[in-house]
Amino acid sequence: MVDESFDLVVSRYGARVWRDPDHWVTEAARLLRPGGRLVFLTNSVLATLCVPAEEGFAQKRLVRPQRGLHRVEWPGGGVEFHPSHGEWIRVLGANGFVVDALHELYAPADAQTRQYYGIATAQWASRWPVEDLWAAHLSTDPGEPGR
Repeated sequence: MVDESFDLVVSRYGARVWRDPDHWVTEAARLLRPGGRLVFLTNSVLATLCVPAEEGFAQKRLVRPQRGLHRVEWPGGGVEFHPSHGEWIRVLGANGFVVDALHELYAPADAQTRQYYGIATAQWASRWPVEDLWAAHLSTDPGEPGR
């Protein structure tokens, strides 16, 4: 595969959830041309802090600590990666990315579904962000922050 081949890398979940960001963000940077964009969705940090360790829907209180949240191990052997915002900024910057935007996504106030994204009820997700949408670009300037 040729390095610097793409203008855009998008990850809805997939590698973003099950692969350590220190690995997959490095690979995204390798594939992108300078100035190329990385756009990805994550569970919001708050939603992850509010989902019980034994699985289930987000609670109206914090049920797990933020320190050490990077790697979340679920009962039954599943592992997911949910870095904090500060950790995402560190990983992106270390790989030459500059953050363009972070959008915290909520369910519409009139959402009728019983669950939202499988981790929260519609009522919860209409009050607190259930997902984060990140947009970043690969720096073209070695002196630009993130390079």
